[in-house]
Amino acid sequence: MQLTTVDIDIGTRAPTVLMHGDDAATLGLHPLDRVQIETESETVVGIVELSNELVDTGELAVTRRLGHIDGTVEVTPAPRPSSVEFIRKKLDDDELEYDELDRIVRDIRDDRLSDVELGAYVCAMYINGTSLSETMHLSESMADAGEKLSWEADIVADKHCVGGVSGNRTTPIIVSIVAAAGVTIPKTSSRAVTSAAGTADTMEVFCPVDLSAKEIRTVVAETNGCIAWGGAVNLSPVDDKIIRAETPLSLDPHGQLVASVLSKKQSAGSTHVLVDIPYGEGAKVGSLDEARELAHDFGRVGDHLGMTIDCTITGGSAPIGRGVGPVLEARDVLSVLTGSGPGDLRRKSVRLAQILLDCVGADADASEILESGRALDRFSAIVAAQGGDPDVLPSELVPGRYEQTVTAGRDGVVTHINNRLVNDVARRAGAPRAPGSGLELHHSVGDAVAQGDPLYTIHAEASERLSEAATYAEDAEAVRIRPPDETLVEQL
Repeated sequence: MQLTTVDIDIGTRAPTVLMHGDDAATLGLHPLDRVQIETESETVVGIVELSNELVDTGELAVTRRLGHIDGTVEVTPAPRPSSVEFIRKKLDDDELEYDELDRIVRDIRDDRLSDVELGAYVCAMYINGTSLSETMHLSESMADAGEKLSWEADIVADKHCVGGVSGNRTTPIIVSIVAAAGVTIPKTSSRAVTSAAGTADTMEVFCPVDLSAKEIRTVVAETNGCIAWGGAVNLSPVDDKIIRAETPLSLDPHGQLVASVLSKKQSAGSTHVLVDIPYGEGAKVGSLDEARELAHDFGRVGDHLGMTIDCTITGGSAPIGRGVGPVLEARDVLSVLTGSGPGDLRRKSVRLAQILLDCVGADADASEILESGRALDRFSAIVAAQGGDPDVLPSELVPGRYEQTVTAGRDGVVTHINNRLVNDVARRAGAPRAPGSGLELHHSVGDAVAQGDPLYTIHAEASERLSEAATYAEDAEAVRIRPPDETLVEQL
């Protein structure tokens, strides 16, 4: 059938085309079927959606994902990608071979799957899990589907946290310590997906993070390290697309998590990787047994990929640091580097940095590097090399001017700070898109408080967002307080 193309922008990442219902019926097509579109110079495949309002009979509306296609084209039904059958196979709980996983990965990379099909893939991985062999093959395939960085250094260090803990912005501190020790550590980090800030969002408070591969190499050559946004260099790009499908239902399949992390580390050229696995109430990993199983799989898959993996299992029942949101977390980071800052963030950063230094065989003391100011000097050098102001002070990192403080409703002891609820309050205030938005915690677990004492302060860059966050906070018990006698009973 010959149809006349028209451009349309409907905000989809899939290669969608819109057809009138009458034309679709003539070709025997239904929503989410594929069509082959032949022009004078090329042949492309689109995913069909139907609309009698946006297109007329004889027209084919083409979205940006397919590029600009002008004039009259020949449209014929096209078969589904073979990867759809492999997704169905996984839904039936059958183990997938390497070539089947590789076909799924490449079809995700090339946007050949509809949102429904990609969602089915995520659900299949979540419900049925993956064998160790599948996780190994998936990691390889995801790494091969994007760009790769290479380095002259024999040892290239890296660090990753599986997430789930608010604040916890250890990465900039660890990178500064390790780089100051003379170890190459080109850190590519993510932006927030469901949290109030990712490492890249926090680092962007100081300097640009959307660096090209060439720019990353230049910064690392000057400073031994960098903290850049991984999305700008197309490392394991399939991972970002899978994450978008996982986010609405907060799914994070175990095997997919391991493959996602290690495929990016292999793509970044890392040889030695420290993986932080926080666990506890409200964290992504709920139990110690689950954390140990995850650490075991990271080690096995890392061996298969030729990387040395060192996992550390840490407490994740409460936020780390005081700030939640890009500017507030950046202030915590700089405060630690300048000699003060939250004690829990300082201690955890030093501990993890020392583990990573020991992992790569570096004869260096992480605590001494931090206390001597060498870590601050190296952080400033990285910020300057990435185009930021190396002389910024913690006092100059000011959060949003609209603020409201949540106070204790009774005397007692802080027994729990809910990571998820703290994160939700910060996001409703505008984080991470509004970098000055978020919240600042005034107490830690175990602190005694009196009625009316401040528990946390919400910051926003817009009054409407502050109102939304404050209203949510009224019903959300982000900070749990128990009377002293009740707390004693719980401990007994």
